[in-house]
Parts: sequence; structure tokens; C-alpha cells
Amino acid sequence: MDVRSTLSYLYWLFCQFELITCSYLMEPWEKVLFYSFNLATLGLLLYTTYVCVAFQASSAFQLLCSFLGTPRENALAVVK
Repeated sequence: MDVRSTLSYLYWLFCQFELITCSYLMEPWEKVLFYSFNLATLGLLLYTTYVCVAFQASSAFQLLCSFLGTPRENALAVVK
């Protein structure tokens, strides 16, 4: 893929974002605040997703390991 066409596409996406959010009407200092808030929110969302997915995957793995334990361990668990 051509680098120039990729940059052109990214610029087009940015222009679409500015049109949708009406940020092209903002003053430069307002744009800085607006984009900073949006990037901070996106960063926190990605971090929270990363932490929660890791926790859920760990829990699911432990549950799977408990189901796939040796039959002797499962029999002892039932007796207790």
C-alpha cells in the first residue's frame, strides 16, 4: 500500500472526525482541551479493558484447570 494514499486516508478520517464533532469551529486552545480530554478518556478505557480482560482470562483459566483436574482430586472434592 502506498504511504501517500495512507496519509491521505488518515487525513480524510481526521477531517470527518472534525466535521462530526464540529471541532473545526473551535479555537486552537479549545481544540487542545477537547483532544486532550478525548485522548485521556480513550487511554483510560483501553487500560481498564486491558486490566479487566486479563483478570477475566485468569479467572477462566483457573476455572478450566479446576474442571480438568485429576479424577482423584475431583472425587475427594465431592466426598468433602
